[in-house]
Amino acid sequence: MNRPVALVTGAARGIGAATVARLVADGWSVVAADVCGDVADIEYALATPDELVAVGTAGGDRVLTMQVDVRDQAALHDAAEAAVEHFGRLDAAVAVAGVFKARTPLWEVDDAEWETVTDINLAGVFQTARAAIPRILASPEPRRGRFVAVSSSAGTIGLSRMAPYVAAKHGVNGLVKALAVDLAGTGVTSNAVAPGSTRTAILEASAAAFNTDIDEFAAHQRPLARLVEPAQVADAICWLCSEGAGAVTGTVVPVDGGMTNTV
Repeated sequence: MNRPVALVTGAARGIGAATVARLVADGWSVVAADVCGDVADIEYALATPDELVAVGTAGGDRVLTMQVDVRDQAALHDAAEAAVEHFGRLDAAVAVAGVFKARTPLWEVDDAEWETVTDINLAGVFQTARAAIPRILASPEPRRGRFVAVSSSAGTIGLSRMAPYVAAKHGVNGLVKALAVDLAGTGVTSNAVAPGSTRTAILEASAAAFNTDIDEFAAHQRPLARLVEPAQVADAICWLCSEGAGAVTGTVVPVDGGMTNTV
């Protein structure tokens, strides 16, 4: 039987890289995509080409790496098509790519900040689905298609001075729910995972924006009382991609150490 094939965006580090590694360990082949360059209006450094190469090297011939900006619909179509051309099929898409920007109250957010955060965190998920779903649906029945987006605890609650990010992540939750209904009867599921404070570059940027240390964010993880690790989020993502999760669709799975349970 052919190995299942996934497309993962934001794959060069953090949750994306952990997801690629776990999928490969579970027997998948993966197209690992990442912009691998800095983005205007985002103060912290994004992943580098070398980090993406390292993800590909670790996965061997079961990982194909591509530099892709999720704001570029044509590039996402190329990545989805590359999965079919290189591995013979596409069974899942995991939309991890995201950026963070904070410190500004809603009424002071300028157009550039709003557009950058929502274009990547929300429109990027939409465009990933639009590129991947037709290729997933092209698989012969009975198919086991999966779409998984990375949302956030910020997609469930309101957080101070993070309006574009909070709005985008709330939008991701709505998007996967609507997509699940559109996919009814196809055998393809649509879900999201919602991490809490996870040990990633985005959390480091968040901590810096509020002049605090990354480990102090553990105070928000109740009752876990520690940061979530990228591999723990990847475990949830990969379970949603598994055959055993076939009855789960249109839902958002919190991986937040109890954060949203205790707000």
